[in-house]
Amino acid sequence: MKLHRIKSVIPAAALMLSMGLTTACVNDLHVDNINPQQTSDFNADALLNKIYASFVLTGQKGPDGNGDIADFDEGRSEFYRMNWEMNEFTTDEAHWEWLNDAGVPDIIHNTYGSDNPRTQGLYYRLFFTITLCNYYLEQTAGDNSAETALKRAEARFIRALDYYYVMDLYGNATFVEKVSLEPGIRYTREQYFSYIENELKELENLLAAPGQNKYGRVDKVAAQLLLARLYLNAEVYTGNARWQDAKDYAEKVINNGYYHLCETGATNPSTGEQYSPYQMLFLADNDTNGAQYENVFPVLHDGINTTSHGAMNFLVLASYAKPSTDNQDITVPSGTDCSWGKCLRVRSSLIDTFFGNVELPEETESVKQITDIAGDDRALFYTGDAKAKYTRTITDESDQSMGYSCIKFRNVRSDGKPASSLAKVDTDLPLMRIAEAYLTFAEAETRLNGATAAAKEKIDALRSRAHAITQAEYSLSDILSEWSKEYWFEGRRRVDLVRFGLFGGQNKYTWEWMGNNLNGTQFPAFRNIFPLPKNDLTNNPNLIQNEGY
Repeated sequence: MKLHRIKSVIPAAALMLSMGLTTACVNDLHVDNINPQQTSDFNADALLNKIYASFVLTGQKGPDGNGDIADFDEGRSEFYRMNWEMNEFTTDEAHWEWLNDAGVPDIIHNTYGSDNPRTQGLYYRLFFTITLCNYYLEQTAGDNSAETALKRAEARFIRALDYYYVMDLYGNATFVEKVSLEPGIRYTREQYFSYIENELKELENLLAAPGQNKYGRVDKVAAQLLLARLYLNAEVYTGNARWQDAKDYAEKVINNGYYHLCETGATNPSTGEQYSPYQMLFLADNDTNGAQYENVFPVLHDGINTTSHGAMNFLVLASYAKPSTDNQDITVPSGTDCSWGKCLRVRSSLIDTFFGNVELPEETESVKQITDIAGDDRALFYTGDAKAKYTRTITDESDQSMGYSCIKFRNVRSDGKPASSLAKVDTDLPLMRIAEAYLTFAEAETRLNGATAAAKEKIDALRSRAHAITQAEYSLSDILSEWSKEYWFEGRRRVDLVRFGLFGGQNKYTWEWMGNNLNGTQFPAFRNIFPLPKNDLTNNPNLIQNEGY
């Protein structure tokens, strides 16, 4: 978890991408270091560190100053936070109180356009990291050592993963595999799909064996899990379903021999608080408490060195109210001393997924009180206390008291030891974890063969881990519910709703503030993907704006 070697500086080739020129043309790659006090000699390990760190860090100095992407709020320019917002704020799970934040209201209300800074920012961030990968691969092409070959495979995986996000979020966009002043060619979703599939299949044989790489670096199971995800959504991306392939690769992941579900909880020796196996996944010692065997690709966090305003820092700090306004940090300690004031809260549809019409207490006395009512350890919500009363439904978007809060992510160690910092968190971000393979297998199997015993076995494994009652069988609707219960607030909800036909262009399902209406209203299907930035269209004549924008 400790990131003493990962810095936000590239001593090799400092890369600064301008939103005005955009990454599509890669015109902004400066091989000369922008810091004259540093050498501009190529440092392969420093650049690979930067590639991995790009999932959480934003620039050269920490949360503020010398950011990777020019002309953009650095605090909000981190990959995971922007991706999370676009996949959670647009859906039935998450809401944000600070409606004066640039671009956020349009994301929350499903009214985003091509000038939205959130959709633009993620696009540039993705191509910034793709450019880093391309540069790394070019500069290490002549090194034939086994160690470099492994690291090159990792850089290729991260590039494929970023292109997966480009394909999923933007549909068509630019494609580049080398650093060049020439505009990138336009790729369609089908072309991206084919490229990512071929890359991952080749990388399956080039990456380290399961568990044989350093914690925090990817191995072949990450490639297999991303292939399973790719095939699960193949019908959305290409028009052709690939359920059998999704099932086959999910089964490979499940049977990998190293990674497995975290099924052991703990009791904090200092406070006596008991943690369920599910909670262990999101605590500050999830690199050592057993959760590390579930985390196929963890993004490393350290309260001293990863001081961005994104990723796990964002999820913990934004979920907690300030101690002056409620007792949340006393009842369920966050492990920090700088909460942002519960600006992040839960939409009522997610609460309904766990509790149906059951009323919840106005005061949360403990985690167990709420999870017992749900009959599910994954129901990690805070409903209020004697100092602050929270409502289940958000009728006034600017009212901090409306909407329950999330207590899923915390900077608290299960072993009772203190975290390294109270300002930022040590909790590693489980960007990819093996539970996804269980749900992928179950959904693909059900779509192929109906509600079978094989599908039930995989769902039962997750429900049993959460001490939830199992069912005789699970319909596709049940499986969609399980996706939400297992992965709520982990940045994937939009993908699942789109696959099930319950996002844009439908009137079967609504949620509060969907389409900028308290009771929810339909929005067009073209919003199932996001617009390309206007500047990219101006600077790259090969590109075509997505329909509707």
